[in-house]
Amino acid sequence: MPTVKAGLQYSDEHEWVAREEAGVVTVGISAIATDALGDIVYVELPEPGSTVTAGETCGEVESTKSVSDLFSPVTGEITEVNPAVTDDPAAINEDPYGVWLFKVNATADGPLLSAEDYAAKHGGDL
Repeated sequence: MPTVKAGLQYSDEHEWVAREEAGVVTVGISAIATDALGDIVYVELPEPGSTVTAGETCGEVESTKSVSDLFSPVTGEITEVNPAVTDDPAAINEDPYGVWLFKVNATADGPLLSAEDYAAKHGGDL
């Protein structure tokens, strides 16, 4: 069973959120998502400086099994993207909680779950 990392928040669309200082959050994909997707081969991320809205599509993740939309768990401005992810998307499968996708100067959160609630709802191990 995939692991859910404690101390993070999660969207129902399987993105994780780590809070940093000054309202900036780091966003990645949960191990539950990577397990369901299979080997990730391509990632399209939002552009730095662009605005994302919680619950809306902001990119794409392509795997050997399917193509899935990437949803923003928060509303705000993209401050940074992880170029290593676009160069080597498979790194997400190897370390879903160590490999982040983008950072947002968040002005509002979408509906987020605690690690415990996310694990209970989606079948992960804490």
